[in-house]
Amino acid sequence: MNDKNYMPLGFRNTSLNVLNPRRSVIIDMIMVQFISIIVVMLMILIFKGQELSSSVLSYYLVGLFGSALMLTGVYSRITRG
Repeated sequence: MNDKNYMPLGFRNTSLNVLNPRRSVIIDMIMVQFISIIVVMLMILIFKGQELSSSVLSYYLVGLFGSALMLTGVYSRITRG
């Protein structure tokens, strides 16, 4: 039996691509977290905005704006390099 060809080539390439990604997965995970924060805050503002007090509503708006700015910063760094 030839040990060199024991694993099929397609399976070997796929497992190497999954286990050794070419770019940082951490950046993708950070972007997903910011996108989920933005979506959740928008849903809270849309569906429960009338029930919130003005101070809580302003906190949500500041958080939404800050998350959008941070997501824009991460995206601009990805596209630069």
